[in-house]
Amino acid sequence: MTRRRLVQPRPHDDLKNVPYEIFIALLSVLSIVNIVLWFVFHDNEPIQTVLSTMTALFTVVFLSDFLYRLATAPSRARYFWRDFGWADLLSSLPLTQSNILRVFRLHRVIRLFRRVGARRIIDTIVHDRANSALMLLLFAGVLVMEFGSLAVLYYEDGAPGANITTAADALWYTLVTISTVGYGDHYPVTVAGRIVGVWIILIGVGIFGTFTGYLPLPAQEEGDGCPGRIRSRLT
Repeated sequence: MTRRRLVQPRPHDDLKNVPYEIFIALLSVLSIVNIVLWFVFHDNEPIQTVLSTMTALFTVVFLSDFLYRLATAPSRARYFWRDFGWADLLSSLPLTQSNILRVFRLHRVIRLFRRVGARRIIDTIVHDRANSALMLLLFAGVLVMEFGSLAVLYYEDGAPGANITTAADALWYTLVTISTVGYGDHYPVTVAGRIVGVWIILIGVGIFGTFTGYLPLPAQEEGDGCPGRIRSRLT
């Protein structure tokens, strides 16, 4: 049976591989959602601090993405002027007013769907499992980091005996919990906060368990008790 080829960018195209493009598009959507949340919770300083921290993270990712595309573009002038590179640059700046320009990043995904179709994109994601899994895990980690922190802060702030009362506490708790470290210096005391904590733990175990499953195993020489070499799980 003939195996379908993975979707590759054209020589004159600024599009990268499919999982990467979808990851950047999802981050762009999330960053736009953050703009909406910023205005909805404009009077809640802890929530705005969490949103500002995540926006700073997105800024670093998008600026790196712009530099990567500019460095690898077949025609830098074409990328900058015709393929909305100028919008990528402006949207990467740490300015709330320019973050709305991240909607232009979705234009690439629309171009990708128009060029190759949804079916071939799905086939590419299925066959390129390593890249797809890595991008999915990264995005899932970002989602849990942001909304886990917002949720636990919402339920814990102001509760009697609570020790998660600031944005820094919530971000730190979510980070150490999702990484399965769990120092125990911060913990939820409300029922709702503990339910959120359970979900963060379960998702964190799933993320890191899946990630380690895609790490290459060390090669073993014949004669050391192992039948031949252990192949990498990525192959």
